[in-house]
Amino acid sequence: MSLLERITIDPEICHGKPCVRNMRWPVDVVIDMLGSGMSTNDIIEDHPELEKEDILACLEYVK
Repeated sequence: MSLLERITIDPEICHGKPCVRNMRWPVDVVIDMLGSGMSTNDIIEDHPELEKEDILACLEYVK
């Protein structure tokens, strides 16, 4: 699975916002956590359902 394949858009999930693996984790929320100073490890520790590759996919998506 490529990184960008981890980003999904489904009108039934989060009003069609780009999300991580059809979970209710919008890309913009993950990016906001990084922008607030959280590290990848901090995010994964607080939200173990997310994987490092999910966070990398969010970064790739917003490029």
